[in-house]
Amino acid sequence: MANADEYRDEDAARGVDRSPGAPQAMSAPVRRTMPPDYSIAVRPGNGADDPEGPRHAARRQSLRGFEDTYTDIVDYIVRITHRIWEDQDVGYIYDTYSPGCRLYDDSGFRYGVEQLVDGTIQSINAFPDCRHYADDVIWAGDDEQGFVTSHRAINIGHHTGPWRWGPPTGRRLETWVIANCVVRENEIYEEWVLYNTAAKLTQLGIDVVEAARIYGNEGGVAPLGERNITEVERLAGGRRPKPYPAPGTGFDLEHTVRALFHDTYNRRDLSAIDRAYAPNVRWHGTTNRSGYGRADVRGMARGLLATFPDLGMQVDEVYWMGNENDGFSASVRWTAVGTHRGHGMYGRPTGRRVHLWGISQLYFSGGRIIEEWTLFNEFDVLAQLLRDDPAPLARA
Repeated sequence: MANADEYRDEDAARGVDRSPGAPQAMSAPVRRTMPPDYSIAVRPGNGADDPEGPRHAARRQSLRGFEDTYTDIVDYIVRITHRIWEDQDVGYIYDTYSPGCRLYDDSGFRYGVEQLVDGTIQSINAFPDCRHYADDVIWAGDDEQGFVTSHRAINIGHHTGPWRWGPPTGRRLETWVIANCVVRENEIYEEWVLYNTAAKLTQLGIDVVEAARIYGNEGGVAPLGERNITEVERLAGGRRPKPYPAPGTGFDLEHTVRALFHDTYNRRDLSAIDRAYAPNVRWHGTTNRSGYGRADVRGMARGLLATFPDLGMQVDEVYWMGNENDGFSASVRWTAVGTHRGHGMYGRPTGRRVHLWGISQLYFSGGRIIEEWTLFNEFDVLAQLLRDDPAPLARA
């Protein structure tokens, strides 16, 4: 992987000054222990749907401070999800989340465990029979530095209880979510989760555009605050985006990922997709979009750039598991800011600046991405665009 000098070179190429007091427009790479294989993973079957199964199994990795019942970090993530959501032991949140946990979801930032407890009760009441199937858990770290996990799950259930969008519809829900957690000594103290809200509303027969407008008018949109310090400011200052530094020898996953996002979205170089993705890549996106092949991946990237012509993106976190023989699974968390000035994905331009954030799970084989699962806060983006207060273009 890249050494300290290479990181400094990459910072310079991105225009990042990490000297004391300098504005930090890009996130520094985090040094973590990455699992070199798949011996601890969902697919071997640990943390299966039967929560009683692994109780008598031997612990498979060091978990200082964790309850004895858990065999490894994947077992922990899958089984606490099962216990909270399917057994409906909502109070177990108090044992597995820190009191001051930081929570980021489709609707912005929240703080404190009571917010999570309340939201969980509301969701279970609306979908009491919902099942949560672990599709994959990408993880890194250890019990000294803490663990990070990226948990993708399939949710299947029926809408039989009231919720904020109206009375029960009785309709079947089948969608997928991604939750990224930071865990130490049996407690999650930071969680980033995307619920694929627009897909959920669509399946229940709810007008997503109208729901987003109502949500925006009710003040559900989090203010941008300091999150708008990205490549947008570089564009406003008239500075040309530099290409990402050339890689060293051998396959460097983190360099590949950061170069892909920078070159595609900040350099507007869609040919970067051809260099990073396999020709037959399978792609799964927000609001249950899906595609096959590089053209579909390019199409989504092109749509975002056409919608937000000044889009600036930064990669906030990358971690992975695997090796060159078995392939790699990587979790990428990213943020972006752009102004709705183009005719791309969301209709007539409003001139509003919006904040986007997302989680991508990328699967590599032979140095190329063969599968991608990506969610971003699309419902929140719509709310930012569609609220009724006069937009900049309307005031002009």
